[in-house]
Amino acid sequence: MTQELFSRVCELIDSANAKDLNIENDGNKDWPKELLYTHRMADMLQRFAPDADDVMGLAIRAQHIERWKSARSDYPMDKKGYYQWRTQLYQFHADTLAELMLKAGYDSENIERAKLAVGKKNLKNNPDTQLLENISALVFIEHYMLEFAEKHPEYDEDKWITIILRTWNKMSEQAQQFALSGDLILPEPLIPLITKSISQ
Repeated sequence: MTQELFSRVCELIDSANAKDLNIENDGNKDWPKELLYTHRMADMLQRFAPDADDVMGLAIRAQHIERWKSARSDYPMDKKGYYQWRTQLYQFHADTLAELMLKAGYDSENIERAKLAVGKKNLKNNPDTQLLENISALVFIEHYMLEFAEKHPEYDEDKWITIILRTWNKMSEQAQQFALSGDLILPEPLIPLITKSISQ
């Protein structure tokens, strides 16, 4: 029964994210952007924490569910506006996942647990939130950091060290070790800068 619930919610998450009109190519084919992100998150979870339970499997998959529905441009284009947008997104993703889990038949205890993780609550003391943060950071490093760098050629080395360390410090020691173990595909052009950043 639990597997049936899990599979049902996975289907609902994929169905929701398949409606994303933003398209991204993974090197082989075009994907709706957030559907590709969902699959990358699920893949990383299997690589990093294959024993994670179904509730965390859903939380990981729903990290960016229907993200395109909340545009950054809807908020002031300053630092305060950015944090307002991010905070609202966390709640939106958590509430959206909760609705899907309730629809599939999950109980309130598991729904609340998933919401706490997706809502990024109590990062350093909630192992579920930390696991989600680990997976998110690892996916960013492997799939999105180089693209982000190419979009910001104006950033100097100090700015990049700050960005890398901010990502690095969100990760647990286990995730940091995983990132350097050879199990993560580091963006080759950025390896010298990553190495320099984390050695400071």
